Amino acid sequence: MTRQTLTAIAFGLTLAGPVAALDLNDMSAAESDAFGEQVRAYLLENPEVIFEAVAVMEQRQERLAAANDADLLDAHADAIFNDGFSWVGGNPDGDVTIVEFMDYRCGYCRKAFPEVNKLIASDDNIRLIIKEFPILGEGSTMASRFAIATKQTLGDDAYEAVHDALMAYNGEIAEPGLRRLAEALDLDADVIMAAMDSDDVTAVIDANRALAGALNISGTPSFVMQNQMVRGYVPFDGMQQIVAEIRGE
Repeated sequence: MTRQTLTAIAFGLTLAGPVAALDLNDMSAAESDAFGEQVRAYLLENPEVIFEAVAVMEQRQERLAAANDADLLDAHADAIFNDGFSWVGGNPDGDVTIVEFMDYRCGYCRKAFPEVNKLIASDDNIRLIIKEFPILGEGSTMASRFAIATKQTLGDDAYEAVHDALMAYNGEIAEPGLRRLAEALDLDADVIMAAMDSDDVTAVIDANRALAGALNISGTPSFVMQNQMVRGYVPFDGMQQIVAEIRGE
């Protein structure tokens, strides 16, 4: 039994009651072996101690992660909530802001899409911000460029229509399909296509990727829900619960 293992088990034993302070590094090999046998005997009689120790360590790790996330959100608040270029929906003056980092080719983003819409429809006091965060290859980047170019050239309403359509789009993400999508929405495809590779569109994607990196976001969907980081898909009920907790309800 290694000294590292003994140290971990000694921590677990402290959960069962007070024990004398131990410095395992000062033990001889014979003393370590003897202590290890005592620990083994104790754990065989009280195996629940191991699960208690694991639970405590997980709780500590969760608290540390939440504290770290809070520091990150505070440090990057302007870029998260007021970048000046991301689309804002719901109630712009809502008391709770939800920021979603998404990718149009992400299956869980598509699964979250109706859940987020349901939340916004059921609660008229939520501000929604969409961060285009293409991470799943060339098709993802092209779709995001198309959506961002739509916003920059044709405005927020056109972006919303394109965003919703791309979330339901099952065809190949290439110029012909995107052009047909624009035409189906009665949007000027030529204007959008001409802007897709512009520096302004690239700047948005680069900024969102840099922000995601700073926030330790590597997957989609990821959410900032006011003062909490939520990495991964959350169903409607879960989002409702988080919003209620934020409001202190």
